[in-house]
Amino acid sequence: MKKSSKLIFIIGCLIISLATGCSKNISTKDTEQKAPQTQTIIDATGKKVEVPLDIKRIGDAWQAHNEVLSMLGAGDKIVATILTEKTRPWLYKVNPKMKDASTVFDANSVNTEELIKTKPDIVFTPLNDKNANKISDLGIPAVQLNFTDFNGLKECFKLTGNILGADAKKRAEDYVSYLDDKLNSITSITSKIPKEQKPKVLHVTSLSPITVDGSDTIINAWIDVAGGINAAGEVSGNNKEVSMEQILKWNPDIIILSSNTLMKVSNGKKNIDQLLTDEAWKHVNAVNNSKVYFNPDGAFYWDRYSAEEALQIQWAAKIINPDKFQNIDIVKETRNFYKTFLNYDLSEEEANKIINDEPPA
Repeated sequence: MKKSSKLIFIIGCLIISLATGCSKNISTKDTEQKAPQTQTIIDATGKKVEVPLDIKRIGDAWQAHNEVLSMLGAGDKIVATILTEKTRPWLYKVNPKMKDASTVFDANSVNTEELIKTKPDIVFTPLNDKNANKISDLGIPAVQLNFTDFNGLKECFKLTGNILGADAKKRAEDYVSYLDDKLNSITSITSKIPKEQKPKVLHVTSLSPITVDGSDTIINAWIDVAGGINAAGEVSGNNKEVSMEQILKWNPDIIILSSNTLMKVSNGKKNIDQLLTDEAWKHVNAVNNSKVYFNPDGAFYWDRYSAEEALQIQWAAKIINPDKFQNIDIVKETRNFYKTFLNYDLSEEEANKIINDEPPA
């Protein structure tokens, strides 16, 4: 009887042990199954988008955002892009992995067959991109982004960092801190300049027809930060066509030609004489005083919806108010920026090429 009881006791213990073990295994499996694989973010449209937590392959249909990805340590994850080496030679120089990406987007369409072949985990698009719904219909999360001022630029970096993970989030915070520091140091000086002493600045994007950038743009924002007044401020938006009569009426003190200004090219360089020797422009103060400049152009346009707005405000401050910003060494700042945020050792010669709106060798 005792042997029988003992045997029953042992069998009972075994059953309990097995049940407990199975319970632990089931619990572990349940935990593994419940581990989140995605997160929900809110994009620039206000729409909730479910995106993967582990992102290895990225499509980017917004030209400016390809540089943002490179700065956040995800440049090697870009598998589909809107860019080419010809259109953005400096970005391909500092991030050679771009050469492996397929150009599947353009301003108006997306090659869905080629996009599918690249197997992206996520696609970033500019705001109100016609292709966003088409991409979502393929089962690929499409995140729309946008910014028209410095706060928007910072939010774009933060959102992208949050999507990409801890390392990218830290990089985004570092960039925002750098941008804030430069904005504060410049505006601490320019905010004290009386309005009547601020030069009128005209930002030109085409000479034939004449198109300019007005208010409600990032261009207007950096002109203001740098201590200037946008001569075209009464016009709202980008690339607005205006007449020569209107230019003469505004009579800007400084003209900045956008790095993508449509104009003649000779020996691989844009010819500023096209403007300086034009009879129609000779009565404009900026032309008479030879205060006409090409805007720098790096991994992306400094002047237009770019991470390099952080450099643009420093360059523009020195151009618009040179006497107040003699301490800014824009070559040194450019080299430090590329080393810090793009992990690229820019030579002094390369930095000067970027500042002078010239392509890499």
